[in-house]
This record gives sequence, structure tokens and C-alpha cells, in this order.
Amino acid sequence: MTSSIYNGTVIHKRFKPKIHFFKYSVFSLLIDLSELDYLNKKIKFFSYNRFNLVSFYEKDHGNRDGSSLIKWVKKNLEENNVDSENIKIKLLCYPRILGYVFNPLSVFYIYDIGEKLKCILYEVKNTFGEQHTYIFKVEDDKNLYQHNCSKKFHVSPFIEMDCKYFFRLLKPGEKISIVIDQYQMDEKILYASQDGKRVDFNTKELIKSYTKHPLMTFKIISAIHFEAFKLWAKGIKFIKKKFKIKNNITFES
Repeated sequence: MTSSIYNGTVIHKRFKPKIHFFKYSVFSLLIDLSELDYLNKKIKFFSYNRFNLVSFYEKDHGNRDGSSLIKWVKKNLEENNVDSENIKIKLLCYPRILGYVFNPLSVFYIYDIGEKLKCILYEVKNTFGEQHTYIFKVEDDKNLYQHNCSKKFHVSPFIEMDCKYFFRLLKPGEKISIVIDQYQMDEKILYASQDGKRVDFNTKELIKSYTKHPLMTFKIISAIHFEAFKLWAKGIKFIKKKFKIKNNITFES
């Protein structure tokens, strides 16, 4: 079994127009999508597509209609001329806690038959129920990957759309690290990161991770809204969302 649990920290630091900083501890699951049925049967207090203390629902990702995530990934790869045969798909995300979850960022790692990384999908959500997925093809198998693209999705009501993202992430191993730097007019305005240390995905480690973060979903959602209130209180301009989407996808070069 290759699925894992990662315990770590999320950090946000804003540089413009005023400095603002916060961090909180989290745990994430790195799920091999082909192992979901096995995990559902073998891990106590964890369920796949049904309620439990900790659970994973396919309807929280991809098309968000409960359809197969494996088929969704393969379809999007094929539509962008990426071979989808004999691939392994791993998804890094927060699980549902007592039925609730919010994933600001989920990452799909797509491996070929030789365990070499060939594609990365960054699935970004906002608090308006919208989602945009950025797909990047990987040319070389290495430990550190860097990508950049223009911002195509309204996330924070305090940041304009005319920005550029710079992604840096480690290939998952004993540690994970994801860093996103956001620039506007060549000025860095936001730094966001998530790191974590790996433990085995078993009942004992799942319970340990849960007991460290029993109200994780509530904490994430509360932190987003509380930090937004503090930004507003600092006098930072509120930017109204100009259009509505549901599940957009772009293939980035």
C-alpha cells in the first residue's frame, strides 16, 4: 500500500498592501485512488463515499458529482494529448472530518508505470463553491518541481485577478512541501505553503492525526473567514467577484 498520512503546517503571509500572517497545523491524506476500496475495508474509522469519523468522498473533487476520479483524470489527460494508459493517480487532500471538509488546494500526482511523475494537477477551490484545476505536464522525473501560470480564478476577495502564480513542490516522500508565491506587477504579494511529515496510513496513525486536529475542518473554514475579517479591518480593499464558474480546467504549458 502506498497511501500515506502527512502531519504538518499551513502558512500564509501577505506582503501588499499591508503585511498579514497566519499559520495553523493540519493533516492530509495522500491517497492512491486505486487503493480506496482496500482502505475502506481495512482502516477503522475511515470510509470511502460514506460517513465516518474520517472519510473521503469522490464528489468533493473532479466533476464533484460523485463520478469516478480516475476516469475524470484520464479524460482530462487524453483531451490534452497526454497518455493515460498504465498510470497511477495519487491525491493529496484534507479528508472529511465528521462529514465536513473544505480543500483550498488539492494536488493530483500522476505517475507512469515506472513510478515517474508525468503530470501534476492543482485543484483550487474558493469559499463560493467554485473550483479551477491547473494541469501541468512534467518533462523530467526529479524531486523539486516548479510551475508558473497566470491567475484564472477568483480565490481571495482581497486580491485582484491580474496576478501570476509560481508553484514549487517536492515529490511526495518522507516529506511534502508545496509553496505558492503570488505576484502582481512583478511584486510578490502573497506566500502560501503547506508542509508535512509522512506516517503510515493505518488505524493507529489515523486516530493519532485526528486527535491532534479533531476540529480541523472547522478550524480551516473559521480561519479563512476570521483572517478575511482582519484584512477588511485593516482597510484592505474588498474586490467583488466578476463572474461565476463551477469546475473550470486549464492545461498550462
